Parts: sequence; structure tokens; C-alpha cells
Amino acid sequence: MDQLFSYQALSEFSFNIFKSIGCSEDNAAVATKVLLSADLRGVDSHGIARLSGYVRLWEAGRIKANPTIAITHETPSTAVIDGDKGLGLVVAPAAMEVAISKARNVGTGWVSVKNSNHFGIAGYHAMLALEGDMIGIAMTNASALVAPTFSRERLLGTNPIAVAIPAGTEPAFVADFATTTAANGKLEILQRKNMATPAGWVQTKDGDPSLDANELKSGGALLPLGGDKEHGSHKGYMLGSIVDIFSAVLSGANYGPWVPPFPAYVPMPENLPGEGIGHFFGVMRIDAFRPAEDFKLHMDKWIQRFRSAQTVEGYKSVIIPGEPEREMEAQRLGEGIPLLPAVVKDLEILAERFKVKF
Repeated sequence: MDQLFSYQALSEFSFNIFKSIGCSEDNAAVATKVLLSADLRGVDSHGIARLSGYVRLWEAGRIKANPTIAITHETPSTAVIDGDKGLGLVVAPAAMEVAISKARNVGTGWVSVKNSNHFGIAGYHAMLALEGDMIGIAMTNASALVAPTFSRERLLGTNPIAVAIPAGTEPAFVADFATTTAANGKLEILQRKNMATPAGWVQTKDGDPSLDANELKSGGALLPLGGDKEHGSHKGYMLGSIVDIFSAVLSGANYGPWVPPFPAYVPMPENLPGEGIGHFFGVMRIDAFRPAEDFKLHMDKWIQRFRSAQTVEGYKSVIIPGEPEREMEAQRLGEGIPLLPAVVKDLEILAERFKVKF
């Protein structure tokens, strides 16, 4: 049975664990905020359940607790950033701030990142642009668990895309999605619950359909968004490819089958063509296109019209991207964050090891 924990309790625990591996107070605070934003928004696969994974990467020497994040190339509207093997939870917000600064100055900002690590949920970084009446875009590549359409080989990651768009009186539009039918973290949750996957999530090592949540451990693969060619998996494959190229080929990070794996015990790929994991961020100032108030007025109208759409039987309204996550955040701030027993046990082991109260 899941246990409930307050956001404050999990925040203090995560902060102290990040401090224990050597993070400065500022870096530990940023990493904690990004990490727990996933739990608050209901993306449990990318939240505190991954904390021990980051620690293991640090132990393996693949993560620096306090990286020297540097711009290696830039123009007035673009930059390439070297994350210096830092926590992606820290590198990504720093890169997004560069993109925001450039957008303030010239209307748009575009930043590609190399030499980073897993950065949590993409939506957190995209939403950083909202306060300044700006549109935020965030994406990242990930280790190869996905077979392109008609492939047996795993060549792409789950490669998420997030876009955050401000509105007026309505809450912001926030789309945050993997380019696979399901993210790997969803498989991990099903594994902990001993449940099968829905159809179209995974295939065997020979390319046959499967419902086994443990299929990847036997050489199988996740499937691109759509599941198979008849349901548009070639489109999911193309979206994942775009993320890989923007995040890594553009920045000098590793791409395709060479992206470093998140589990520290998985061997690193050989003959790496780049450095670390790659991210890509974009920020667009609305008034670089039209007056911000006019835009937000029409975003309100857009949201309201879609919300009022006639629905099929059994559903109250059409989903507006970002609404379910926002409702979940309000609920979990009030009621607590549920953690699976396996995650609780994992955190208890961390607490004992670093002598941190849990």
C-alpha cells in the first residue's frame, strides 16, 4: 500500500541527500525543486523515485556535484552550453535562464546543451519562461530504449518535448510528453506493481508485440508514439529523432545508441561520438510577434472553447494540456505525495547510508 509523505518532508530529505553527495546549498535547492516538481505533478516515474539513481551516477563518477557550467559558443540569440557532467536537474535551469535572457534582449533565445545528465521532467524547464510573458520549449535525448519503426535495435530514447504557453485569466497551456507510447518510468512503476503493459508499449527482442513490463530486461524495446506503423509509430519515431538531433547533434552531446544510460550499473556505450546527454531549450517573447495582452486574451478564448467542446459519453470535458498536472499538484500539496513501498525502502536505505532523517 502506498504511503503518503508531505512535500516539505520529501523536500528536506532530498535537499540533505544532494548536500551529502557534495552539492552546494544552491545546487541542492535547485535539484530538489526540479526533482519534486515531478512528484507534485503526478509524474512519479521522474520524481524522488530516481533520487538513488542520481546518487549511484555520482558514485560512478559520471556526475559532478558542483559543475562549472559554461557557454562554449554563442550569438545574440543562440548558445551552446557545456554542463561539465553536472546534474541535469541543475544544468537545465541554468541553460534555460540563458535562453530567457537572450529572448529578453533580442526576442528569442535558443540553447543546446552537451555534457549533461538526466534533467527530470521537461515541463518544469519549459514553464520557467512563463513569468516573463514568454513561451518556453524544452527537450532532451535519453539512453536508447526505443526501436524505430520496423527496427529490432534500440536506437532512440523516450526523448520528451515540453511547451509552456502563457494565457491571461486561464492557467498556462503546458504540453509535456514523451515521444514514445509510454515513458520508461511507467514500465518501472508497472514492474513494482507486477502488472502487464497495455498493448503497443513494448516489443520483444525479435520485434514481436509484448505485454511484459520486464521486456526491456530481455533485450526488448519501447515503441515510438503510436505503437506500430498502422497507428502512426513512424510519426513518433520522427518526433524522437528531431529531439535527438536538436539536443545532441546540434550541441556535441551523444546521440542515438551512444547516449549514456541512467542506471549506473549499465555499461557505457563504446566509441562515444560526443559528451554526455544533450538538451535543447527555446524561449520566445510573445511581444516579439504581437502585443502580449492580445495574445493572452486569445489564448484564454482558445482554452475556453476547447474546454467547452462536446464530449463523448463518460467524459466531462476535453483535457487542456497542463490541467491534470495542475490539479494533481494542488491535491498533493494538500494531501501528501504517495510513494510505493519499493520507493520508500529505497529512500530508507539512502537515509541510513548518509545518516539523513527520513
